[in-house]
Amino acid sequence: MPHLTLISSDGVLSTAELNDAPGYTRPDGPLRSRVAYAAAHVVPRTWADNTPGRPAEVDWDATLDFRRAVYSWGLGVADAMDTAQRNMGLDAAATRDLIARSAQVAREEGGSVVVGVNTDHVDDERISVSQVIDAYKQQLHFTEEQGAGPVLMASRHLARVAESADDYRRVYREVLQSATTPVVLHWLGTAFDPVLEGYFGSSDWREASAVLLDIIGENVDKVAGVKMSLLDAASEVSVRERLPESVRMFTGDDFNYVGLIGGADVPDATQPARDAASPRRHSDALLGAFAAITPVASAAIQALDAGDPAGYLEILGPTEELSRQVFAAPTFYYKTGVAFLSWLNGHQPAFQMVGGLHSARSLPHLSRIVELANASLALEQPELAAIRWHGMLRHNGIEVPGVLG
Repeated sequence: MPHLTLISSDGVLSTAELNDAPGYTRPDGPLRSRVAYAAAHVVPRTWADNTPGRPAEVDWDATLDFRRAVYSWGLGVADAMDTAQRNMGLDAAATRDLIARSAQVAREEGGSVVVGVNTDHVDDERISVSQVIDAYKQQLHFTEEQGAGPVLMASRHLARVAESADDYRRVYREVLQSATTPVVLHWLGTAFDPVLEGYFGSSDWREASAVLLDIIGENVDKVAGVKMSLLDAASEVSVRERLPESVRMFTGDDFNYVGLIGGADVPDATQPARDAASPRRHSDALLGAFAAITPVASAAIQALDAGDPAGYLEILGPTEELSRQVFAAPTFYYKTGVAFLSWLNGHQPAFQMVGGLHSARSLPHLSRIVELANASLALEQPELAAIRWHGMLRHNGIEVPGVLG
């Protein structure tokens, strides 16, 4: 039986038995019981100057093929967001190109795509509230022209200039009223971006959520959903139970998604308490983690589609420990783990990232990802993954005798 060689933080080697491929099957069409988006990453040209501070040079064939693979598993794609290294290597020109190309692939594949709308094409760090509104509208209208669903991302410009919750209300009111299609609002926590401290006017999620709900209530016909990425299940459930009936909650909680997506349909003692009178039984999903484990996520939701909550837990439950490792502090470097798993699973020719971000995690950190991906059946081609991982160990001066690869 093939084995994996692993390395600990103190340099000690160990082995783990390499599991067989899980043999999950693709669905006949979109998933039914949950709306699920994988927040996808970008693949650089292997030979390009993708070093810190340089414009991104994207391998469009590999990048778009990854999105086609996501669609083949019945999930939608969330693009040009944090997982695509927006503000961490993906510049404004590459972001616009990605949005246009990804929207075209969605049309070709019959898939659902939503993309990030921000103010980050503006170079100046500090701009006025009116300029924030104008910047949001520019990206919003470009996204609508491409035919993609807009996700109104949290703006660093707004976080810097806002003096009160009323500034957030004004910005979102004016931007939403200019939208021609309902948008998803994205609340990104400081674990992902420390600049966003105090977003929606307060560092207390209870106070900030009241502002968010006010914004939604004023513009309910313009809001399709909310993506919460606070890594706090209780806050998500609290907001979810107060949303208007027409507004979905998309979990962005890469630590607690199993219970949040399962909801009342999947009895699980680890879930936060919910109001039994609330019609909200679960969250839908818009997750970077689902880009790392797309076939597993699909198989789990297919189990829910088939009325098998126990099967859902059995399939998806083990992946949460893997996701917690990928998203470990400093959490904003989680993109490295997503790209690493993409490489192990054969979706890109090299473990490289725009901006040189493939160097952001240590070898022992990546080793633990390998170990947990193997344990949770997230390695799509286990033998290829072993060959690539062992080659990486040897490249770093670590002998890997007598094992596969």
